[in-house]
Amino acid sequence: MENEVLSVLIIDQDAASRNYLSVMLRKAGYAVLTAASAREGLISVWKDLPSLAIFDPALSDMPATEMVRRLRQDRRTENLPLVVLSSQENVDEMSALLSAGCNEYLVKSSQAVTKLLELIPRLLHQQRDVKKGGMLIVFLSAKGGTGTSSLCANVAMCLGKNKPETSVAVVDMVLPIGSIAHIVGYRERLNLISVAMQNPDQITARYFKENLPKINEWYFRLLAGSPDPDVANQLAGDRLKPVVAALQEAFDFVFVDLGRSLSRLSLPVILHADVLALVLSTEVASVTLTQTVWSYLQAQGVDPRRVYAILNRAVGLEGLTKAEAEQMLNLPIQYAMPYMGGNFSLANNRHEPVAVKFPLDAAALTLNQMADQIADLAQRLRHGG
Repeated sequence: MENEVLSVLIIDQDAASRNYLSVMLRKAGYAVLTAASAREGLISVWKDLPSLAIFDPALSDMPATEMVRRLRQDRRTENLPLVVLSSQENVDEMSALLSAGCNEYLVKSSQAVTKLLELIPRLLHQQRDVKKGGMLIVFLSAKGGTGTSSLCANVAMCLGKNKPETSVAVVDMVLPIGSIAHIVGYRERLNLISVAMQNPDQITARYFKENLPKINEWYFRLLAGSPDPDVANQLAGDRLKPVVAALQEAFDFVFVDLGRSLSRLSLPVILHADVLALVLSTEVASVTLTQTVWSYLQAQGVDPRRVYAILNRAVGLEGLTKAEAEQMLNLPIQYAMPYMGGNFSLANNRHEPVAVKFPLDAAALTLNQMADQIADLAQRLRHGG
């Protein structure tokens, strides 16, 4: 709201600095909280949830980089604007704190408060534009037969297994009929269509936490795709947005499989994604169609930094090389999935993750590395990297 009083937390061991800065910020119209140590600051920031925090890194009870790390790892403060107001100019300190996740680094001087008062509104405006909730990872292809659903499920599985402290959900939004349920062996009735057709008030984070089935060997919860093309055709586009929003509120990572479903229904999900995993095969037709899709997405404002392109050789060895595909796309390909012969299909037919069925295969290592890279990219982009 326009008349909302925004609060600023000052963390500084020096009482005179705290008091002076408090007076200047109150004169500028901000509510002010103060803390004399890193631990006091952490308690205050998580209890009072200020709009922004300013701190002097000369903290005797905890390294400043450790305090920043704790703030960035907590979902309540992962996007909190952090401003360093240091007593001394130190290039190494500045580099370490900015790398840890601080937004700005200032040095105490006669002009510091003026710079700070100019800086705060900009940082608070940026914060309002920051995405909320769990990371949204969207898998998309331009052509069928590229193994997009299998990659989505297997990468999500590796992330869930490698990071047991995080919660992972997979949503099959391939229309008019989904495929991930067949890959993981899910046969229950709950699916995207049955959920989306409910009263919007019922589609909440709590609903998904309580009802979304856990696919144990796959280490994620699944919202299966449409089992019936006729029913899927009745799905209205405005039904998908609250589903995705509630899932993001409920889980740390939400993987969405769109397959080759680039449409008015899927475009809003793509535009909202933290990372867009763009899957293509070695076929010339696949790369050519991907080039067309990528040109369209660029025109819609998709940032190339958010694209994680995957060349899936698991579905076919012959065709273009990684370098040739990159040249055609004018887009870096982050990873090439190794050729697996018939093992890729065998794992799918047995409803087993590739990394479980073939743990010593190069594909298992590749999937684990892709999962880590995609998660790291999503988190880095959220924090302005």
